[in-house]
Amino acid sequence: MIRDITIGQFYPGNSFVHKLDPRTKINITFVFIISLFIKPSFVSYIFAVTVILMVIKITEIPIKFMLKGLKAIFIIILMTVIFNLFLTPGEVVIRIWKLTITREGLQIALLMGSRLIMLIIGSSILTLTTTPITLTDGIERLLQPLKRIGVPAHEIAMMMTIALRFIPILLEETDKIMKAQMARGADFETGGLLKRAKNMVPLLVPLFISSFRRADDLAIAMEARCYRGGEGRTRMVALKYSRLDIIAYIFAGTYLVGIIAIALWGGRYILL
Repeated sequence: MIRDITIGQFYPGNSFVHKLDPRTKINITFVFIISLFIKPSFVSYIFAVTVILMVIKITEIPIKFMLKGLKAIFIIILMTVIFNLFLTPGEVVIRIWKLTITREGLQIALLMGSRLIMLIIGSSILTLTTTPITLTDGIERLLQPLKRIGVPAHEIAMMMTIALRFIPILLEETDKIMKAQMARGADFETGGLLKRAKNMVPLLVPLFISSFRRADDLAIAMEARCYRGGEGRTRMVALKYSRLDIIAYIFAGTYLVGIIAIALWGGRYILL
């Protein structure tokens, strides 16, 4: 499961989406996230899923690779669905002993589960098709206007990208430590919740030590290369919008108009 997390990884390719300016991909990702909260309905989510599948097809990233990233958050999705399913008051549809499933609970459970899945996949498409360096440049350029009020745009962009890039590295480190501890007799899967929490101590301590060591090594490496961010920093490749970005913005605008139209005239909250 540790290796199944796809957020923060880059999948090399030469597709239409890979060639887009990072600012375009960041803006379209925000548009997509916002669209999921615009009066959600069964029709709008079917439309959003169709668009996601089209984009995945264009990126040439295997659908299995995209879906395996959901395994890591399966428990979160399952708990969200269960809580909304059984704890939402309303018209009772099914009664199981003292537990009841309501019409409203079923609707909200399907809504929240679908939304979480699409949020993860949408965010994964951004990181899978954008290298960390270009992602940093894109975030910095988008934050550029905030520099006028003293916001350190470059430093914020660098911290965000390093944190994002460290996700797969730390997951790989966690997997190695778990296997090493299990080879020494550690048990992370049996027992109650409290026992499992105690069993995680042999995993968390070396993970924290390794994380601080990696952070220190990164800082030393950046200083050794005389890295200085902020003003006066040049780039090997300057970001420029192209025709592909214009096409992508038109596509994103059409998608947003479609979502708004469904919200205004598409009818109901979600199914049933």
